[in-house]
Amino acid sequence: MISTTSDGSDAPTPLIEDPRRRRAILWAVCLALMAVVASVSGLNVAQPQLAATFDASHGEVLWIINTYTLTLAALLLPLGAAGDRWGRKPVLLAGLAVFATANVAAGLAPTAEVMLGARMLSGVGAAMIMPVTLSVITASFPDERRSRAIGMWTAVAGGGGIIGMYLSALLVDVATWRWLFALPLALALVSALISVRAVPNSRGDTPGRFDVPGTVTSIVAAVGYTFALHEAPALGWGDPAIVLTLTAALVATVVFVLWELRTPFPLLDIRHFRTRGLSSGTTLLLVLFGVQGGVSLVLYPFFQVVLGWSGLLATLGMMPMALVMMAASGLAPRLAARVGVRAAMATGLTVAAGGLALMATLVSASGGYLTVLPGLVAMGLGAGLAMTPSTEAITSSLPREQQGVASALNDLTREFGAALGIALLGGLLTAGYQNAISDRLDGVPDDLAATASDGIANATAVSQTAGVHSQQILTAAQEAFVSGWQQAMWVGVAVMAVMVLLVLFRGPRPTPPTNTEPNDATEDAAAPIPTS
Repeated sequence: MISTTSDGSDAPTPLIEDPRRRRAILWAVCLALMAVVASVSGLNVAQPQLAATFDASHGEVLWIINTYTLTLAALLLPLGAAGDRWGRKPVLLAGLAVFATANVAAGLAPTAEVMLGARMLSGVGAAMIMPVTLSVITASFPDERRSRAIGMWTAVAGGGGIIGMYLSALLVDVATWRWLFALPLALALVSALISVRAVPNSRGDTPGRFDVPGTVTSIVAAVGYTFALHEAPALGWGDPAIVLTLTAALVATVVFVLWELRTPFPLLDIRHFRTRGLSSGTTLLLVLFGVQGGVSLVLYPFFQVVLGWSGLLATLGMMPMALVMMAASGLAPRLAARVGVRAAMATGLTVAAGGLALMATLVSASGGYLTVLPGLVAMGLGAGLAMTPSTEAITSSLPREQQGVASALNDLTREFGAALGIALLGGLLTAGYQNAISDRLDGVPDDLAATASDGIANATAVSQTAGVHSQQILTAAQEAFVSGWQQAMWVGVAVMAVMVLLVLFRGPRPTPPTNTEPNDATEDAAAPIPTS
């Protein structure tokens, strides 16, 4: 491992032993990460305002929102590798500069075209920032301090999106949508100020030329999968655009794998997936974020349409899951140190599956929020306990000089998991709703029944002008939504149960647990998580 010292020379990278500097590094990378994850979903709360300001169609507004996610997903892997090769500190600072500039441009955008370009540029900056935030930790923290730091990083990555969405909704309510970009801008600026002094300039001793073919094929695959997963629920899986995009992504994936196995200097050495830690860690995060994405998709219409909450209150309703998840992520290293990383991952998954089962069993329109709260808390607890050891399992499976790639793979898995869960569980919810409502609309005119069958929001709207059929349509829609909800949640439980078995049989190899406790509760460390 090589780093640039203060005088500009190349020297072996020292691990950071000063606890005050480690805390400063942790503040810098967590603030930068919060800025990135808060921007993923922040604009969702301002869709009507964006459409009115730019006289844009619903499709154009969705492109403004999703361009950020597409760009981020496409560039995570190559820019993570760039951080290893060119230096993590300069890539982080450059990413923060690009990200801050793009947010200023977005906040002042006079047209939809300028806003679209600003969101794309913001995605470029985010792709430079996100993998580096984790690789800085794994490359500069000593082994016995790393687990706690990764736990804090995981807490921000897991819960930061919901907190960011709530703060965004609050800004839209009290000001205008243009103030949405003030939060990520402020976070990026503070992170940059801390990073200049605290973050070490580590980089990997990476031989050979940068893998351009691997970069191109990875970008095509990432864009193809992300686009298809985001658009398929609206367009349908048989739509020509979805079929063509998925075909291109699959071909790019095959070419990428074949090239990476052949080239002497791969962007991502596929052979590392033979390691139990990498394969089980990535699969767990894919499943866990998929289920979380699907749960979020289900909960928002339940809060807003069934319970009649505002967007701000609906986001606040998700907060218990986010806060418990963040707390559990910090406690996960202690659990893993006591019972072993495999047992910690399986325990977290089991608790999260129990949360889904509670939501499927207890939910009812008449019972309101209290019927979903126990499941939300259990889901957050289980996710927090499972995510931290999974993230360390991934980063520990790749060499220290490739931590940017490991971090990017971790981030990419989370992004794909969320998109996949939204697409699949959303489809299950829709199918379950449509199957359940058809038998509950006897006697309702065909045109009203057809509209009500499209979704609970449509049913609620049409019920207001349905005369004598108003209450029947509303009750049928709520009952059908709960039925579709239960179907989606039970499928999630089944998937999580399979994942528990996979972790138990193919998770990181068991190692003797330790009972080491941190000497100082204020330190940024806990006992290490051994992985393989």
